[in-house]
Amino acid sequence: MPSRGERPEDGAGPVPAESSTLHKEELSSKIKEQKVVVDELSNLKKNRKVYRQQQNSNIFFLADRTEMLSESKNTLDELRKEYQELENSEKTKIKK
Repeated sequence: MPSRGERPEDGAGPVPAESSTLHKEELSSKIKEQKVVVDELSNLKKNRKVYRQQQNSNIFFLADRTEMLSESKNTLDELRKEYQELENSEKTKIKK
């Protein structure tokens, strides 16, 4: 609990360890999900069709399999990088 009227959502105080842990767990689950997507796209036969869901709707459009695979790999790399940065920042906080 914040003291002296500070609220974490205002950005007035340091980020609580719970928030950092939750963000780390969320990133971890997203990484696992993205690994499954990359694996599934990698193992598809060449003649299979891939559809991309339009954001915030139930509409799907035909997409290029190789393009979707490369985008998914890039997303996975970005998530891993963000997770690593989060771990590194936690380690530097512990050292101080």
